Amino acid sequence: MSNLYGDFNQKIDYVFKVVLIGDSAVGKTQLLARFSRDEFSVDSKATIGVEFQTKTLVIDQKTVKAQIWDTAGQERYRAVTSAYYRGAVGAMLVYDMTKRQSFDHMSRWLEELRGHADKNIVIMLIGNKCDLGSLRAVPTEDAQEFAERENLFFMETSALESTNVETAFFTILKEIYRIISKKSLAAGEAIDISGNAALFRGTNIIVPGQDQDSVKKGCCFAS
Repeated sequence: MSNLYGDFNQKIDYVFKVVLIGDSAVGKTQLLARFSRDEFSVDSKATIGVEFQTKTLVIDQKTVKAQIWDTAGQERYRAVTSAYYRGAVGAMLVYDMTKRQSFDHMSRWLEELRGHADKNIVIMLIGNKCDLGSLRAVPTEDAQEFAERENLFFMETSALESTNVETAFFTILKEIYRIISKKSLAAGEAIDISGNAALFRGTNIIVPGQDQDSVKKGCCFAS
């Protein structure tokens, strides 16, 4: 998929914020590192608060900048990270397929996500660490059933072996693009009484440590 990634000098057409959520130690940080930098660290430490990485890619000849936010899974940080759901157009619910409890907590994470995020957010369920097949504690069928019931995308991944990581991220980003470009087209075709096309308004994604004027405007779901 190397041809999907854009030139850094290109104009950014869209900025999509995607959040990774789930229990601690399920591999969220490793998934992000594998997708954004093609790296994996066996000595990865627990995320404190929120971290994010960006990656630029091309979808349908449009340059998309993905802002992937890695939220800490520990309970004591949840009050802090809940604010970061705002403005997200995509989310990955990550569990460790060798730890049944991390999958059983998916309903709670999904409830929290839907309580803070836009109702049209694109959500994918991720069963990580599929390289540890002999230690599987969550049957694929259980996860598929949950995903179908909750209307989620679903994929099993391995950050260690890079299995399905790029595919998972690209799938969710393509779906976000499909929805948002359709909304953008509909807004662009709306003509007011003076004959001018209505503007499609985006939402500013404010990155800590950057001036507001320096941040690209990213198109988000219209409220």
